Amino acid sequence: MGGNGTGRSRGGAVLVAALTVDSVGNGLFLPLSLVYFLRLTDVPLALLGVLLSAATVLTLPVPLWAGALADRVGALPVVVASQLLQAAGYLAYAWVRGPVGVFLAAAVVAVGVRFFWSAVFTTIADYADGSPGRWTRDTWYAISNGARTAGLAVGGLTTGVVVADGRAGTYRAVAYAAAACFALAAVLIAACVRVPPAAAHPPGPGRGGYAALLRDRPFLALVGLNTVFALSSMMLALALPTVMLTDLRGPAWLTSAVLAGNAFLVAALSAPVGTRLPRHRRTRAIALAAVLWTLWGLAMATLGPGRLGVVAALLVAATLLFTVAELVHAPASAALAAAVAPAAARGRYLAAFQYSFAIASMIAPAFFGTLYEVDTAAPWLALALLNAAAVAGILLLERALPDALREPVAGARATVGVTAH
Repeated sequence: MGGNGTGRSRGGAVLVAALTVDSVGNGLFLPLSLVYFLRLTDVPLALLGVLLSAATVLTLPVPLWAGALADRVGALPVVVASQLLQAAGYLAYAWVRGPVGVFLAAAVVAVGVRFFWSAVFTTIADYADGSPGRWTRDTWYAISNGARTAGLAVGGLTTGVVVADGRAGTYRAVAYAAAACFALAAVLIAACVRVPPAAAHPPGPGRGGYAALLRDRPFLALVGLNTVFALSSMMLALALPTVMLTDLRGPAWLTSAVLAGNAFLVAALSAPVGTRLPRHRRTRAIALAAVLWTLWGLAMATLGPGRLGVVAALLVAATLLFTVAELVHAPASAALAAAVAPAAARGRYLAAFQYSFAIASMIAPAFFGTLYEVDTAAPWLALALLNAAAVAGILLLERALPDALREPVAGARATVGVTAH
């Protein structure tokens, strides 16, 4: 499953399809979260929140293990195992009744999710290195991002329709369907996707491992800067429902329409944007995304209640800035992190890179909620300021990453793609 013995990757279309199916599974359950357990168990809301948060905190060391495992046995088996773990967890969701069962099932799913995100970017980079076509890592990351976004949207819309009746059996059916999606994705990848064998040079002194990673100051700076970008990318879905209800005082359907429009554009435009990104330095693409997020933050800070048509037009215009930033940042940042990593430690580096998203997800609710209590414009102005500072930071950082700014030319990629960056 880890290599094909020929040095060439196979099954790219299946890989993208499997990532889409995986995301459908995520999307099916995402709108339920707490509601599922409130409907099917007697566990009170306050305790549910504690149990689910504790299950997530439990996964914080997982990227360290996942990265080392990906370097040792290959990232592809880790992705397959993570999907099987999530399938098992969602199957358990259909049967849990008490607090212990909820915690254990949620922990299995959370560990699977963390293993997946800690290994999937390494898998895509490994596949791109042996890809027979001319697509670069940037393009593969862009297409996979679009596929995952489409899957999330399809899953979320499906759940919104099927649980409208509120029956317990329907909720359990969603859990079974999510489990089936993850199991199918795992089978597709295991059966049909092949990547070249990992470079056979285990890390020695000063060459690999987390000790060497912690001495890699440019990479740590990249992780720190990406925490700002990850925070920005989460803020639309996190904050918009509250902003619509308490500040803009618009209808709930407008929130859904804006979020659905964002997802549709990301899914539709990821491929064309991804094919054009390799023409530009990755740091410049990330800086452009930060500029757009800065403008988006300023635009959101100026919004207020008013005529529905005017509010909707301004909100859509602001969200377009966010969408373009997301389209550019996601593939460029992942490709830059993969290019920075030494070949023998790519799994560790890309797993550690995921801590930027983990940290952002932990601080995002407090960041928004605390500042929003001070003033409705405060979180947006703070986000704009952070992104403006990050523009300068990423442009300064590119001086330390000259070999990682662009993908090697197509002719050289076959010889250096797997063994050097």
